Amino acid sequence: RSSQSAADSSRTGAGSAVTPADTADAARLVSFGLHPKLLPARDAEYAALLRRYRDEPAFARLADAVATGLGLVVLEVSSRAGMALAAGEDSAFAVRMGDYARRAAADSADRFLHGLAHLAVAAMAFPRPEDLADDAYIGRVSVNGVDSFVRQACRRLAERAEEAGENSDPATEAPGLEASWRVYARRSAAGATKDARRLAGSTTGIIAKAVAFLADSGFLHRMSDEAGGTYRTTPRYQLQVRDMAGTAAMTELLELGVVPVSDGSATLLPAAGEEELEIAGDAALPFHAS
Repeated sequence: RSSQSAADSSRTGAGSAVTPADTADAARLVSFGLHPKLLPARDAEYAALLRRYRDEPAFARLADAVATGLGLVVLEVSSRAGMALAAGEDSAFAVRMGDYARRAAADSADRFLHGLAHLAVAAMAFPRPEDLADDAYIGRVSVNGVDSFVRQACRRLAERAEEAGENSDPATEAPGLEASWRVYARRSAAGATKDARRLAGSTTGIIAKAVAFLADSGFLHRMSDEAGGTYRTTPRYQLQVRDMAGTAAMTELLELGVVPVSDGSATLLPAAGEEELEIAGDAALPFHAS
């Protein structure tokens, strides 16, 4: 369908019956939202349907209903983010932590480290509530910066465990931040193959896979190769992180005390009084499948 046909479709104003064309247009708008790299400014039909969503409350309700029926949550509909959607836990479009990690790695410890990498990227991208609330804020992360951040978190968690007199041996079967530091801290940061490529199972290799997935999904934009790969956030990622900011694992990571700097790195301040929390293997990731 062209942008003209979308604009000329039957209107769903007050007192008008919903037509099949209206439903098709609403579903088309939702389908645009499921293409995270597509921006309204680059597609005339998408822009026309967004204007219709804004100008016609009945059409907006219809599009919201289509999204709800697909198990999707409408986070925002705007010219900056398009139709930004998040997948509910029961949605066919949901990408679960366990599913993503199983595709990324066969080893159970690696699977959890992939989940931890995603949490760390989100925490570094928007480390303060005011950053997450500010639509104009653009976060920056780098592969090496995320690795440095998580290793500092590992040191803080190790200190806390030592103070509590806990066993410092690896416990890979316990998927929580308190257990995962042992696995992460003992993993090589980069390693190298014979031709000097980064090992996929190294911590920077795991982080690189996570940020590449986010970039492919339209949540990050690659800026340069500096620091192992430097990225900036997109409005769509900000909305997704807002949606998952209250999760237990995200809260625990942030409460370790993040101080952001503009080059995609971060440092930690001591924090006390945190409770041990877990990342559930079947928890939904903060993005939907494209």
